[in-house]
Amino acid sequence: MSAEERRESVIRAAITEFARGGYDATSTEAIAKRVGVSQPYLFRLFPNKQAMFLAAAERCLLDTRKVFADAAEGLEGCDVVSAMAAAYQRLIVDDPEKLRMQMQTYAAVASAGAAGDQEFGEALRTAWLRMWDEVHLALGADAEETTSFFAYGMLINTLTSLGYPAGHRVWSGFYDSAKPVS
Repeated sequence: MSAEERRESVIRAAITEFARGGYDATSTEAIAKRVGVSQPYLFRLFPNKQAMFLAAAERCLLDTRKVFADAAEGLEGCDVVSAMAAAYQRLIVDDPEKLRMQMQTYAAVASAGAAGDQEFGEALRTAWLRMWDEVHLALGADAEETTSFFAYGMLINTLTSLGYPAGHRVWSGFYDSAKPVS
């Protein structure tokens, strides 16, 4: 395997491990074991645990941006919202690690900030803002529509993370494309 392929496998393993345990509780040893390499080899690819976490979190955001962009391609108006909402629902159902990694990312950035480390979250805020900007443009640069879309998305993240099943009354106010797949 090339170094780039190995790096990619480390990012995938880091997503799995960090999604399960969060930043603080995940060891680089667990990531190395999942990949099948030694810890010293990990540190040839990434300078430290924080760099691995940032790469994993940025990859999740990149994957989500791609899901939104692919869903919106060639569409206009309310069709864009419906397509992106449905595509996001499929993403978190088909790959629940993406949702867990997102939630762990928010918690890690908030914890670092509370401890006085604003720099930790800077790259992730930049990556998240890039996603916001792309969705904003796909929604016709309508600030209210963009805010509503992300507000629904964060509520979906919360309700899904809490384990509310499809069909539960908490989903009744969502537009159909934003409701969970049964």
